[in-house]
Formats: sequence, structure tokens, C-alpha cells
Amino acid sequence: MNLPSMVQIGKGNLSVQLFETLDNDLEAHELVKVTMQKTTSITVREAAIECASATGSEIIQIIGRTFTLYRRNPDKKTGILQ
Repeated sequence: MNLPSMVQIGKGNLSVQLFETLDNDLEAHELVKVTMQKTTSITVREAAIECASATGSEIIQIIGRTFTLYRRNPDKKTGILQ
């Protein structure tokens, strides 16, 4: 998947602001790639699960330190994964 990373998780780990950013990005783009820096204290899988749960999205893939989330926007005429 050749999608540029839209969100990075660093030392601050997961926060309400991060979830709000993800929520906005998912609403606008439906598909969001998230990259985790090596300074994070949680695993990529843990972060993906928490982010998906907080935003009502699905985990599409986890590769290395990157995961991709998807949430269909019902206001758009066509979803990416239809």
C-alpha cells in the first residue's frame, strides 16, 4: 500500500489529541497510515488496537512500526474499500 504516513506516534504515546487527529483524518480520508517512532513505550499492535477502538475504525494492516486504519465515511458517495 503506497499511502504516505499521515500520523506519527512518538514519546507522547497515545493521547486524546492523537485520537481527535485520527478521527478527523479518518473522516476526511477514510484510510490513515500511522507510523510509530522507536521512542514509544507500547507495541505497534497495542497502539493499533487502542487507536482503532477509540476511533471506531478497523485495523487493515500492521507492518513493522506502521499500521493502517480504515473507517468508512457514510457521507462520501463511495468508500475506498467497497
